[in-house]
Amino acid sequence: MGDPTKTAELNSLAQASSSYLRSAMHQPIRWHEWGDEAFAIAQRENKPILLDIGAVWCHWCHVMDRESYDDPEVAQIVNEKYVAIKVDRDERPDIDSRYQSAVQAMTGQGGWPLTAFLTPEGKPFFGGTYFPPQDHYGRPGFKRVLLTIAEAFKEKKAEVDEQAAAIMNMIGRTEAFSEVDSDRVNPQIIDHIIGSAQSLFDAAHGGFGSAPKFPHSSTIDLLLHRYARTGDPDVGNICITTLERMARGGIYDQLAGGFHRYSVDEHWLVPHFEKMSYDNSELLKNYVRAYQATGVPFFAAVARDMIRWMDEWLSDRENSGFYGSQDADYSMEDDGDYFTWTLDEARAVLSADELKVASAYFDIGEVGDMHHNPAKNVLWVKSSVEQIAMSNSMSADRASAVLDSAKQKLYAARLQRPTPYIDKTVYVNWNALCISAYLQAAQVLGMDDARKFALRSLDRILSEAWKPGEGLKHVIAYSDPKAKTRATAGLVDDYAFTTIAALDAYETTGDFVYFKFARQIADKMVELFYDETRGGFFDTAKGEEGLLGALSARRKPFQDSPTPSGNSAAAIALLRLYGYTNDPSYHDKAEATLEVFAGLAQQVGIYAGTYGIAAVWYFKPHTQVVVVGDDRQADQLYAAAVAPFALNKSVIRMRSSEANEHSLPPVLAETIPNLPAVKQGRSMAVICSNFTCMPPIEDPDQLARTLHEVLSA
Repeated sequence: MGDPTKTAELNSLAQASSSYLRSAMHQPIRWHEWGDEAFAIAQRENKPILLDIGAVWCHWCHVMDRESYDDPEVAQIVNEKYVAIKVDRDERPDIDSRYQSAVQAMTGQGGWPLTAFLTPEGKPFFGGTYFPPQDHYGRPGFKRVLLTIAEAFKEKKAEVDEQAAAIMNMIGRTEAFSEVDSDRVNPQIIDHIIGSAQSLFDAAHGGFGSAPKFPHSSTIDLLLHRYARTGDPDVGNICITTLERMARGGIYDQLAGGFHRYSVDEHWLVPHFEKMSYDNSELLKNYVRAYQATGVPFFAAVARDMIRWMDEWLSDRENSGFYGSQDADYSMEDDGDYFTWTLDEARAVLSADELKVASAYFDIGEVGDMHHNPAKNVLWVKSSVEQIAMSNSMSADRASAVLDSAKQKLYAARLQRPTPYIDKTVYVNWNALCISAYLQAAQVLGMDDARKFALRSLDRILSEAWKPGEGLKHVIAYSDPKAKTRATAGLVDDYAFTTIAALDAYETTGDFVYFKFARQIADKMVELFYDETRGGFFDTAKGEEGLLGALSARRKPFQDSPTPSGNSAAAIALLRLYGYTNDPSYHDKAEATLEVFAGLAQQVGIYAGTYGIAAVWYFKPHTQVVVVGDDRQADQLYAAAVAPFALNKSVIRMRSSEANEHSLPPVLAETIPNLPAVKQGRSMAVICSNFTCMPPIEDPDQLARTLHEVLSA
């Protein structure tokens, strides 16, 4: 974060809204936000643009801020020779994605902070990620880079322009790759993505590939769907091993709950400590679905623990909505210190028995895991309670009680430490993911409070971010209460994820208003983003003129990176609407979208997990279970309907008084209100699959058997 003692003056980022930009308002750099003014200055003064893209949760962004951007000597070079622009990648993922593509093409790697050098028109010609202040880590020092690039821009302008043009063409080709490789979509693509996961599976530690290890939640969902349908033990082992090892590893916060962003090692032991709402939403779905697919109580327990953390740390309990992220560190000197423990720190807060049990359970020793402080231990589950009880001549119940007491004391002591920053920005796309996850957890685990909070949060999106004539915003509220609120236009994933969340809310509540919202938002998504000529969805709205810099490159986001792909999610939303409406336009646009990326999906493997889920919706019959009734029998039918996991299954719960043509989408309105059982007020369930409804079922056991047959077909 910026240090107000560095300079008495504020730069223009004092007028920004995002936490990341506002953290730099005290820096001596004359920063600009992305916009016409900055580009006009660069062109008028014929200066190159220094573009910094980062995020408030990004450790190395803060390191580079302190080492370089707080340095008066660096500021003098930048202010004299460049126009400096700072961008928050969470606020403007459309800008970030394009310049990430450019820098990856130039250097072979991307990430944050992204440091790009642009022509005055915003075309990239050089870049990298973190640059140290002096030559170090095999990287050139930032001052030398700044002076060299400025000299090259001045003395070798023709070469710079040629390089920039080539990179812009590359961005255009990269984002249009799909039109070259488009193909007919076929069911084998699901097998191909699953096969890619099987080939990359780390049988020893779970997960895919080697270090660093990221969760691949959409691919895990696809594997769970296959396992639930077929019982394939190899597929089941991938899911169970990965989810168990992650939840017992250091990537999971063993005290507060919730997952850190990724693991730097293959063991899931030492994480990058920031926590993102979107990682936790998608992993929450994984653990709920794993519980459905396996019946293993551990997965349900992890899901409940994740919600505990999200409720406590990532939720606006007063206004509703989910916050964006929790930082990894509370200061530049901190590298995970908030989350880690020395043996002495643990000894200071625990009794002798508690220390004995907790140190064995969490592997707390004299020598820990952190490079900057080898005494610091990341908490992970090394031994089972049963093993610890046996080695300490305790009963399992006694060992469990001592461990619970130790956890409570460690957490209470941790709460006394300086706390890493919570970015309280409420992003529409990430909120929609969290809402869907909460609704699924509530449905399967019977968590009514989670259900209520999710619905309140969706209502906030629909009231504050959605205007039918204009569309969706990307941001509902910013973290800093002193920041002015600005309208940031929604991108395609804001629309796709919100459509899916509204459909989830309709199925959870039976309230037809949510279905109407889903359809309105999806229709607006098609209007604004769909490519009528070639199929697929652009990430930004069509028809915008005079777009700055690399925003002029049209982009159709496809890979999961790390949030679900916007195009694949849009296809899922349209296919779900098709299943309720039988409107062929939804089906045709989803089909065209899948075909645009069919060739590429076979090349990117586990990064096409959401595409694989969309393919399931495309090839498998849409199966809806409508449960009508107000009594205990209806509750039992609902439980039987919810229990099995299948990606292409939806369960709608309705009161008898609601089961009429005004509360049902077109496909179901033709059948459900006319059933004798509904007219007579009897509780019953109806399975509708592929636009055909089966006879009503009133016995929960029969419903379970019939549903198993339908989903296994």
